[in-house]
Amino acid sequence: MLVKKLRPIPCYFSHFCLLFPFQVSTTRRHPTMEVKRRTARSLVARLSSVSQQTRTEALCELRLISKHDPDSRCFIADAGAVPYLCETLYSALPLEQENAAATLLNLSISSRQLLMSTRGLLDALSHALRSPSSSPAAIQACAATLYSLLVDDDYRPIIGAKRDIVYALVDIIRTPHAPPRSIKDALKALFGISLYPLNRASMVGLGAVAALFSLAVKDGRVGIVEDATAVIAQIAGCEEGGDAFRKVSGIGVLVDLLDPSTGSSIRTKENAVSALLNLAQCGGERIAGDMREAGMGLYDGIAVVADGGSPKGKSKAIALLKLLDGGREPRFASNPDREYS
Repeated sequence: MLVKKLRPIPCYFSHFCLLFPFQVSTTRRHPTMEVKRRTARSLVARLSSVSQQTRTEALCELRLISKHDPDSRCFIADAGAVPYLCETLYSALPLEQENAAATLLNLSISSRQLLMSTRGLLDALSHALRSPSSSPAAIQACAATLYSLLVDDDYRPIIGAKRDIVYALVDIIRTPHAPPRSIKDALKALFGISLYPLNRASMVGLGAVAALFSLAVKDGRVGIVEDATAVIAQIAGCEEGGDAFRKVSGIGVLVDLLDPSTGSSIRTKENAVSALLNLAQCGGERIAGDMREAGMGLYDGIAVVADGGSPKGKSKAIALLKLLDGGREPRFASNPDREYS
């Protein structure tokens, strides 16, 4: 029996892996990781070049690598990129600023602690959010970076204490014709800030209530209305919220959102119920009395959530009905899942 002699396989694949380490994965992981580490160090070193073209090219490459190769993010951060990226947020060149902001966003996914420990990070993000020369793409990326950092509970009081950041985010959502992505990321960041109770009074003082209700009333995009009402529900849980809600007829707006004729999504209705519950629990009988004056339309809207909402939404709807009914259990509270006739 003749055995065909196998020719050795050329090592083109190995060469390709070395040349394009971010597009190809290999079972020989350690050499590939070392290549990625060296590449990150080389690119970060180029950020300090006196040549603007060299810096811009390095920023473009870092942005792409940090977006498409999660393994490289820690190498880029460990190589010292964050201080350079923060400094570049002050750049008057839109391309440099956008690339720096987008790279920070990508790094924030896996290197939150390193970013937050970098001196001047929050000041740089605040500057980019507030600067008239900042491009919409840079503003959106900075707002998204803040939201990414706010995923960590420990950073909510730190970021929320930066009034200039809170004001900048509020300013984004009340700016006419702001890009939808910027509005959504600003709302998400405001939601993260509002999850820390001591931040809510500051948000009210900086005009968040009026801006949020303006979106809920005037913006017809379902996702934005849902995100706006989610923040409203959190802010409603502070003492300062009562007067601010009264000035913008907040209770009336929330009741309208519960009306089936408005076509609000179930998530928006659940947020409205949550806001009314927090407002009544915090404001006492005075606020509860204002709600009762809304009539049966309010009760019908709450009942819709109690019947068809999520488990959390149903629980809050039943609690709100009980509160409005003087503490008595709603007739369907023992079986919130049953159908109504």
